[in-house]
Amino acid sequence: MMSALDFFPRNFVDLLFIDPPYNLSKTFNSNTFREMGTAEYAQWVDSWLTKLIPALKQTASLYICGDWRSSGALQQIIEKYFKVQNRITWERDKGRGAKSNWKNNSEDIWFCTVSDDYYFNVEAVKLKRKVIAPYTKENGKPKDWEKTENGDYRLTHPSNIWTDLTVPFWSMPENTEHPTQKPEKLVAKIILASSREGDIIFDPFLGAGTTSVVAKKLGRRFVGIEVDELYGCLAEKRLLMAEKDKTIQGYSDGLFWERNSLNFQNTKNGRRNNPEGFSLSEK
Repeated sequence: MMSALDFFPRNFVDLLFIDPPYNLSKTFNSNTFREMGTAEYAQWVDSWLTKLIPALKQTASLYICGDWRSSGALQQIIEKYFKVQNRITWERDKGRGAKSNWKNNSEDIWFCTVSDDYYFNVEAVKLKRKVIAPYTKENGKPKDWEKTENGDYRLTHPSNIWTDLTVPFWSMPENTEHPTQKPEKLVAKIILASSREGDIIFDPFLGAGTTSVVAKKLGRRFVGIEVDELYGCLAEKRLLMAEKDKTIQGYSDGLFWERNSLNFQNTKNGRRNNPEGFSLSEK
C-alpha cells in the first residue's frame, strides 16, 4: 500500500473507507496478521494513516472499522488528525457463543471528517421499519407512518446503532471466501450518506472488493488497493458482475429495509415468491 500511495495525486478523495486488520491474529489467504499490544497497534495504524491524509479533500469524510480490541487505539490515532463526528456500532447477526464471557457480535465504525465542511445526506439512508404500536392523529390518520395492505411502516432517521445488517453467508450472491467481508448494505449506507454521485471513494484495504463494487452500483468512482492476488481477482470479478446487476441486498426502491422484510419488498415490486427477487434484499 505504501508504495502505491507515492503515485497518488493530492486532494482527490471525497470519501475514505478503511477496514484494516483488527488487532487479532488472522490469516487472509497469503498473508497473516499477528495480534500485538495496544500501543504497538496504534503505532501501526498511525504509520499508514498519515500517508493517506494528503490524498483527502478538505471536504472529505473518513470511516474506519474496528472491534472492541482495536477501537480504543483507533480513536487515539484518528483524534490526532481528524474531527471525530460519531462512532457507529453495528450488530453482526451471527457469532460464536462463549462460556465465560459475553458473546462478541458487534463492531465499530468511526465516522470522521477532515474539517467542519463536509457532506452528509440523511435522507438517503433512512430505514423503513415495521410499526409495532402505531400512533394516530385526532382524525384517525397515521402519524409519521404509512398504512399499507402489507402492514404499517415508518421511515426512521438513521442512528449510530445498526441492527439491520446481515453478514454475507454462502447463499448470498455477494458472498466470497474473504474471512472478514463487510456486507454491501453496510458500505452502501456509508457511501450514500457521505458522497454524491460521481465522487471518488477510496479503500486502501480493499479485500474482495466490496467498497468498489458498491461504489460502482451507486454511480460513484472508486480506487482500491489490495495486496493479495486472489482477493484482487475476486474484486475484479465482482466489478464485472456489477455491470449487469446493480442490486444491493437490503436496499431497494431507494430505501434501506430492516431484516426479514424480503417478502414485503417483493410484493411491493410485484415479485412475490419469485426466486430471482432474492438478490434485491437480505434474507
